[in-house]
Amino acid sequence: MSDRSELEQAAIRLLTNREHSRLELSRKLQSRCDDRNLLSEVLDDLERSGYLSDDRFTELYVNYRKQKGFGPIRIRQELQERGISTDLIYAWLDSRDHQWLELLEECSRRKFGDASPGDFKEQTKRARFLEYRGYPSELIRSYLWGNDF
Repeated sequence: MSDRSELEQAAIRLLTNREHSRLELSRKLQSRCDDRNLLSEVLDDLERSGYLSDDRFTELYVNYRKQKGFGPIRIRQELQERGISTDLIYAWLDSRDHQWLELLEECSRRKFGDASPGDFKEQTKRARFLEYRGYPSELIRSYLWGNDF
């Protein structure tokens, strides 16, 4: 597929299903187009017309991953893999935001219930789980051991 209109239609079809970052959309369309300049022009046109927006993608992705219980470290890494700029990532993620502690507590409650961890082994088990979910170690320590961050 090298026809510009076909490429635009394919891009719009992909964008109607869900938001994509520019890099994601580019990767999906590369198999349909050999001309990288044409692909870049189509993506530029989609950005100018408002169909493609890394800012909008980042906002939706951050909110979606927060709802799933993931922390700022994990979300940051996933956004970088999707080609989002560091400046845009930091604009949407602030790991010092107290909302992250609330999300961490909710994530821990969903996994382990309301009971507090009894022994050190249980605390480390919870800490490993929360680290895997992408929460900063300072927040985990604050939550599990009561240290101020």
